[in-house]
Amino acid sequence: MAIDSVPCMSAEIEAGVPPAAALFHSLSDETRLRIVQYLATGEARVVDLTERLGLAQSTVSKHLACLRDCGLVNSRAEGRQSFYSLTRPELMDLLIAAEGVLTATGHAVAVCPTDATVETP
Repeated sequence: MAIDSVPCMSAEIEAGVPPAAALFHSLSDETRLRIVQYLATGEARVVDLTERLGLAQSTVSKHLACLRDCGLVNSRAEGRQSFYSLTRPELMDLLIAAEGVLTATGHAVAVCPTDATVETP
């Protein structure tokens, strides 16, 4: 899925997606997840992230914009540079808990092979 087609959390919530589902959707992209994990160590510039992740500047910038629009990261300007950081340190608690679930399940959690959406009456 192209980054341009991924709405931010607030747009999903306005469209009726439950907030928890919107949060997990915003973290469902591997690149965004890696950015969040890197930012857990402290502030970073786009150039720091491109070097660390081995990705193009435009790719990192688009993912940062998505995370910023979702309210998960913010930026502060210093001269001509922008420094990105996590807005909520609790996000790392969530990711640590997810690692615990993956460890407990033997990393057996996988993407559902079919649309498992079940409508309730």
